[in-house]
Amino acid sequence: MLAIAYGTTENSPVTFLGCPLDNMERKSETIGYIIDHMEAKIVNPTTGQVVPLGMKGEILVRGFCVMLEYWSEQAKTEECISKGGWYKTGDIGSLDAYGYCRIDGRIKDMIIRGGENIYPAEIEQFLHTHPKVKEAQVVGVKDSRMGEEVCACIKLVDGQECTAEEIKTFCKGQIAHFKIPRYVLFVNSFPLTVTGKIQKHKLCEEAERQLKDGK
Repeated sequence: MLAIAYGTTENSPVTFLGCPLDNMERKSETIGYIIDHMEAKIVNPTTGQVVPLGMKGEILVRGFCVMLEYWSEQAKTEECISKGGWYKTGDIGSLDAYGYCRIDGRIKDMIIRGGENIYPAEIEQFLHTHPKVKEAQVVGVKDSRMGEEVCACIKLVDGQECTAEEIKTFCKGQIAHFKIPRYVLFVNSFPLTVTGKIQKHKLCEEAERQLKDGK
């Protein structure tokens, strides 16, 4: 049997753990529940206030497995661990009534458009339901009026053709209007790290360059 586990190096390293007997939905959509002798809470990334169950926010954990500090990096330690001992994971997620946690993305990837917090992973998951989309990544690009705008970078299924308008029409009525990509760019590849992770900051820079050149 397999169980889903979640954690970071700073947390030694598991903080959430699923049960091998969990149903497929919990195994595939959650990271399990907080382990014994640990605490977890979901807070508003801006205010630090705890949010209601089911609402998205930053995942914080506290307990015996949280590290003491970053070696010789006091400023970084204070940035990541509160005076109360809460470790800020930098992950966006939510807790359900049974304590199971869902991950929705990273805070650094969050787009703030006109005061609205937008989580790229939610839009990416929806775009992947389009039959012509092979892979989609969503980033925030600078905008003088809204602060940031949503930009979808899409890799199409081999042999398929698509337009930006087709993608936007697909989104209308299915996701909130402010989450519909203002810009849609079609790409052949994404910038990757040596371990195969997509470098969103580079993708954002490339998107902004293309949009600027296209004006």
